[in-house]
Amino acid sequence: MKIIYRYYIGIGVLALMLSGCQRFSNPFAERNLLLAEAGGEKLYQQDVAAIFTPGLSAEDSLKLLRSYVDQWVKKQIKVAQAEQMFQSSQKDIDRLVAEYRNSLLTHKVDQYYVDHYLDTLFTDNQIASYYNQHLSDFVLDKPVLKARIVRLPRRSDQRKTVEELLLSPREESYQDLVDLCLKNDLALTELSQWTELSNLIGQLPISSRDSNDELLSTERIHRFETDEQLFCVRIVALRRTGEYVPLESVTEAIRRVLFNQRKEEIIRGVEDSLYRRALTEKQIEVFLLENDSLSQ
Repeated sequence: MKIIYRYYIGIGVLALMLSGCQRFSNPFAERNLLLAEAGGEKLYQQDVAAIFTPGLSAEDSLKLLRSYVDQWVKKQIKVAQAEQMFQSSQKDIDRLVAEYRNSLLTHKVDQYYVDHYLDTLFTDNQIASYYNQHLSDFVLDKPVLKARIVRLPRRSDQRKTVEELLLSPREESYQDLVDLCLKNDLALTELSQWTELSNLIGQLPISSRDSNDELLSTERIHRFETDEQLFCVRIVALRRTGEYVPLESVTEAIRRVLFNQRKEEIIRGVEDSLYRRALTEKQIEVFLLENDSLSQ
């Protein structure tokens, strides 16, 4: 196959574009010009109209047009070359194109019905029900915890009060602790989301290479010191290895699972409905061999 490669952007067009006329963002708005031809394909003015934006100078328009045409020509040459090289496998290529087209169309149909009929709201009871029915999927392979850390000067006279408030079971004690830290410029770190032990260790002046199993206790204050500071740590909540992942940690993951389940139900329902309607309206015929013929 001979590849035709021609540009049809002539001197007259260049003069038009460089004339400085700013009335038209597309310099070819008044003429339907053939701009280029390559590999048996043609590129016309109307094909490139969308690339121009209002206020673009004539010089910038020319640069943009040349770049677009150049890329278009290169693409057509590559396609033509591919057709020559893989002519013997054209049937396979056509089959793949047809499969891709069918896949794209069926996906658009699925998405249409999902967009129109999918209920994306999930109640707490629905999420909890899924969690309880699939507990074996939510077993921890490492401990997770919630914690509070107060960092204060090593010789601070607030140490005893801080530890008492950290250990107190009263709900108002936490606010008292916050107020105390603000008043005395003490650093309070709240790990309020379930997190791994390594994330807590990263907040403390200790090495992650050590065991640190002593941290896995909610009954006491854990103390760590540097030359100048004292770290008081209270594990507020703890789930150990082998226990179940807290529900609140997997709520969003469960929500996505339920979403996908509803989505698949809608798609299957649409497929079944379309199939039954097609059978009723005699739009399809299915020919099956006898069972004994299948084994031959």
